[in-house]
Amino acid sequence: MKVLFLVLFSCFASAVFAQVDTLIYAHGNITSAATKEPVVARISYQSLPYGSKVGFFSGSSFSFPLFDNEKYSITVEASGYAPSKYILDPAEANDERKVLRNIELNLPSGASNNAESSHTVGKVMRLNNLNFDAGRSVISSSSFSELDEVVLMLKKNPRMVIQLEGHTDTRGNANANLALSEERVKAVKSYLASKGGSKSRIKTKAFGGSMPISREDTEASHALNRRVELRILDN
Repeated sequence: MKVLFLVLFSCFASAVFAQVDTLIYAHGNITSAATKEPVVARISYQSLPYGSKVGFFSGSSFSFPLFDNEKYSITVEASGYAPSKYILDPAEANDERKVLRNIELNLPSGASNNAESSHTVGKVMRLNNLNFDAGRSVISSSSFSELDEVVLMLKKNPRMVIQLEGHTDTRGNANANLALSEERVKAVKSYLASKGGSKSRIKTKAFGGSMPISREDTEASHALNRRVELRILDN
């Protein structure tokens, strides 16, 4: 009986620990250094040292995973404030696997032009604020501001060619997941084109659930796997 109990406990413990998400996340709030009130800013980040993983979104807070235990740089820009740039180090994560960095923005010390970040071929940007209705390809209105940023990027870089890559989580029918991911990237392409993005410079590719970021059976991991990424093919 004792041996049976130990075997059952071992199986149970293995199942529990398999559910644990091992990714480290960066979290923070963005406020005014003068008033301490939240500031809606444009947030961009990239992995170091090569910038192979990048992303951008807007808001007064941020939360994103630090893949492969790499350091990340984060740049925060808001109208009327001086831009701020920080390094996020996974080694600084707390017991909850979070790197906490609240950012206070100061008024600009003087007029200056900030060079636009280079968008090199091969970079992959995760569209963090892109959301769809469950099981459908209907884009949520909360996604429009981030997609408008993509349109602006295309307009500022007239030679740029991008590829939208759709991914689902690993649950459910593989063929249905592939079809859903294809419908979603086509919906994103249609939106970008409707806002002035050139169709000829927007490619699409669907992967379904064949390329998960995490294989852990947790809701956090499934949500992480459901994504659309933007790959720069030419610029």
